[in-house]
This record gives sequence, structure tokens and C-alpha cells, in this order.
Amino acid sequence: MIPSSRLVRRTIQALCLAVFVLLFIRAWPYGGPIARHRLSRPASPVPLDAFLSLDPLVGISAAIAARRWNPALVGAALTLALCVIVPRAFCSHVCPLGTLIDAMDWLAARLPRRLRPRRTIALGRVRWYVLAGVLAAAAAGVMLAGHLAAIPLLTRGLVFSAGWAQLALLKSPGMVPPFHGWVAVSVALLAGVLLLALAAPRFWCRCLCPSGALISLASTLSPVRRRVLDSCTGCGRCVTACPFGAIGSDFRNRDLACATCRTCAAVCPADAVRFEPCWRPAAGREASPEQCSAEPGVSRRNLLIAAGASGAAAAIIVKPPFAAAPVPLLRPPGSVPESLFLRLCVRCGECIRVCPGSVLHPAGLAAGIHALWTPVVVPSHAGCHQDCNFCTQVCPTGAITPLTVDQKRKTRLGLAAIDKGICLPHSGRSDCRLCYQECEAAGYHAIEMRTITLQVGEIPPGAVSPEEIESMSRIEAPHIVPEKCVGCGLCEYRCHSALVRRRGILPRSAVVVMPPPGR
Repeated sequence: MIPSSRLVRRTIQALCLAVFVLLFIRAWPYGGPIARHRLSRPASPVPLDAFLSLDPLVGISAAIAARRWNPALVGAALTLALCVIVPRAFCSHVCPLGTLIDAMDWLAARLPRRLRPRRTIALGRVRWYVLAGVLAAAAAGVMLAGHLAAIPLLTRGLVFSAGWAQLALLKSPGMVPPFHGWVAVSVALLAGVLLLALAAPRFWCRCLCPSGALISLASTLSPVRRRVLDSCTGCGRCVTACPFGAIGSDFRNRDLACATCRTCAAVCPADAVRFEPCWRPAAGREASPEQCSAEPGVSRRNLLIAAGASGAAAAIIVKPPFAAAPVPLLRPPGSVPESLFLRLCVRCGECIRVCPGSVLHPAGLAAGIHALWTPVVVPSHAGCHQDCNFCTQVCPTGAITPLTVDQKRKTRLGLAAIDKGICLPHSGRSDCRLCYQECEAAGYHAIEMRTITLQVGEIPPGAVSPEEIESMSRIEAPHIVPEKCVGCGLCEYRCHSALVRRRGILPRSAVVVMPPPGR
């Protein structure tokens, strides 16, 4: 029979994981067509970025890096307040990554004895150095939290694996963005975090997770502590059972590591473990400082080294010496200016996940390592649907400003330009109105068909009439109306898919969307 405290924790874990999975798989109506009346309805009463906002390192790092308030700070405050009441409750009860790690630990414990994980806390202090590095990088203007914080790491890894598999199954394999090497790195990072269960239970949580380290700091304000009564027999079961390595060989608690999961209390045969306020006497026994002991101290020198190294590396990342000019990128509609975008974006992949046309792809290293995994618009793969504003609704830090559908239709992503050297009408090869038709269907009316004069070459006298020569030298060709173009890329996608991929008569799209000036 499962003790009540463990049953409560497992129930909460299961519910939180179920909500996370439900939000993930119902990000948008994959089974139906893209239509305004469907896309304008929220997919769930719970915000899709709810768990991202609850990871406190997301909001705090973004605020430090951008020097401004962001919506995720509200979630960070809620999580930290919860952990003041129940130390590290987010880690032990709420975090879906922690729940998945618990599942991996359960599987690892059932391996043959020679393959089972060894329990160690030798690396328990590393998470503090990781946290110091992440915060120092944020102070230097580089967002590293998105690479290492618990919920962004989990969300991004799932988006690039299970999310794209779902897209291929329910829509089309051709809609899946290219699986380049850096996408594989993100998936491998998540897989590695889960496989660390082979090293020790909750290895990531107890040794490496910077989100957990930040939560531990808030937990020091909680009066609730684990206490051991005089009835303790010294059997050591609590030491072995604790998944967070929070109990020393002397059975005292390391408060900064303790997640109040109560596993130790569940396995204690003498019922000698209590979780109570530190000032409250336990069964007539006075609380001593030893009973409320903290985790062994962390080297200040190593903290300073970690922070200094991260700050220096961040400065080099932002302004690398001898680097070529960065490649300008097309960002999602509603994105803040590029320099601010890079400091706010946590690389979670949520906007990529909810994009129903697969317009958004994760960036590689073309624009520099500081832009890795940020969302970019790739019009040659798909156009930004005129009636979709999903990506503007799910950003936890405000890197993408929330927009209504009507606002989104007026927001400029970039500006289309026609390469007259390869455009079929402009080069005189044949009539073509594909980009014009696509723009008209979307309702932007940013492309006009205008009559142009072509060179017809030498024609033998009398071969054709002057009227026929005049007709042969005139053709309607597309022209961009800059003040109406929002850079949605529907024209580029239509040209590329029809004339480059399907018919193969053009080497590249004749219409290309460029980032707006100053981006």
C-alpha cells in the first residue's frame, strides 16, 4: 500500500504531466483545415505557455538580460512563493521533466543489478555553478536559460521530436522542417537528461538543473524542514531512498537539496521522520541547529569563476571578434527588435510548435551562436497564413508581442522583392500570375500586374504585322506594392513550390521576402 504522502505527490505529478501533455498535443487543430474561425479560438482554457512561465529561471533570466519586465515573472513569483511554503515543491510535484525523470529512475531501478545506477552526490554543487553562469550570461545580455532551464529544455526537445512526428502523421511529412544537426543536438540534450537516470536517481535535478538551484534559494525562506526523532534506528533506508541526495550519512538533512518529496518518511520503519516548521518541537524533542542543517557550502571562488567565465563568453558571443556581419533573419509577426528579441527569447520552440503552416523553423548558426534555436520565418517552406496569430499568443517572455488576427494582418514581417532576371514574365519566358493570385486570395492586394515592354529581337520585314509585334513585346508582370506588403511569404512559397520544386523550371524562387530595414 502506498503511503498517503507519496500517493498525493504521485497524483499531483500525474495530473501536472497530463496537463502538460494535453497542452502539447492540442497546440492547434492538426486534423482540420486552416481557417480563421478555428484558429481564433483558444485550443485550451489553460495557456499553452503555462509551464514555461512557471519555470522561474525563464522570467528572471529574461528580465535580467532585457532589463525589462516580462509576463513570465508572474509565473516565477507564483512558483517561488509556493516553494517558500513547501520547499522545492515545483521540483518534486509539478515539473513535468522531473516526473519523466522519476519514470526513468523507476525503469533504471529494474535493470540487472550490475547495470543499476549508483547513488552519488559528488556533483551536487555543480548546479550552483551552472546557475551562476546562466545569470552572469543574462547580465551580459545573453539568454542561456533557454538552453538549460528545465521546462524550455523539455519543451524544445519534444517539439523537435514528438511534435514533428505528430505533424508528419496528421498532416504531411513534407510540412516537417528540415532536421539539421542543431535540431538533433536539442533532442539529444533532452535524451541525455533522461538517460542520466543510469548514473543516479534524479541526477539532473540534484546535480545540474539551474532552475532547481534557483528554487532551492527560495526554499531557504521556508520554515518547513525535515526532522528526525529520537526513535530513529539508524537503518539508513532514508539515505538510500532519497532521490535528491538530501540526506547525509548522519541522517541529517541538506536543506538546499531537499525537495520535500517525503520519500524518506514513507520508507522509515520507525516513523521517525517529520516535516514541520523548524521552530516547532517534535514529540517533546527540542529542535536544534543540527536538525535544521543546510547543504554543505559552495565555493565562492568557483561561483565567481563560473560567473566570470560565463560573462566573458557571453560578451564574445554578442560581439565575436573578426566575425562577419550577422545574417538578417525574418522573425515571427509581432517580434520585438532583433537585439531585444535575442535577449528575451528562451528558445523553447513553443511558437514553432503552434505554427500550423510550418512557417517557423529553428535557427541554426547562420546568424551566430546567440541566435541558435530561435524561431525564423522560412517562406520557401510555407507562407504565414493570414488568419493565424498563434505564435503571438504563446511566448512566455514577450519576445513576440500578442496580436489579434486583425493586428497581425497589418504587422510587417519583411518586404517581398521580385528577381526580374528569373521571373517568367519579367524575363519574357512566359506569362505567370501565381504570386499575384496568392496575394489576392489572402486579401493583402500587395502585388499588381502591370504591362511591361519586352525586347522581341530581330524580326524579318513583313513576317508579322506591326500590331502583332506590339502585342508580342507587351506582357503583364507582377510588381510589389511596398506600402501594402507585410512580408507574409505566401507569394514566395507559391513560386517556390510550383516553379522550383514541382516543375523545376526555376533555379530558385523569383520572389523573395527580405527582413525589414533595421532588423
